[in-house]
Amino acid sequence: MRVIVRHYRAEHRQRAAAELEWYGAMPLPEAIAVAAAALTRRGKRHPHQTRIPGAALSAAERRLLAVQREIAACRDFETLLVRVESALAGIAGLGELYRYDTAHRIGAALGVEPEEVYLHRGTRAGAVRLGFDGRRRSLAMSELPRALRILEPHEVEDVLCIYKARFVRHPPSGAGD
Repeated sequence: MRVIVRHYRAEHRQRAAAELEWYGAMPLPEAIAVAAAALTRRGKRHPHQTRIPGAALSAAERRLLAVQREIAACRDFETLLVRVESALAGIAGLGELYRYDTAHRIGAALGVEPEEVYLHRGTRAGAVRLGFDGRRRSLAMSELPRALRILEPHEVEDVLCIYKARFVRHPPSGAGD
């Protein structure tokens, strides 16, 4: 596990931090619009969201901007994620990964970060490989193998997704420390 953490820090951490800094420097309305459109710093669609129809992204932008005041009032990530999920309910093609990613990007503009590791798609697969129940919404940092606890929750989310195939299935009781 330590090797995976070192590799993540060397190969992925800087890119992820730069993306969050970019979103964090935006005024909230711009961050909402850009996050809803799932755009990178280069103006291209994020790889996680390439298959989402443009109409769904446009609908997401309209709905999220319509609740901008409620979004601005969010003081923690869970509240922000619930607000985003509620606003996007019923828009076909916007799954849990899109909702998480969008909330995370908007959260950067608000100064609100996840305090737990949220499970969705690849992250869930990685968590299951580590022995966690994949039906859970999130994992507390204290539940994770010690080697992962030196990372931020959103970085652990990345690690669980990126390295899921390298995890050996075992119970989450700190094994792999």
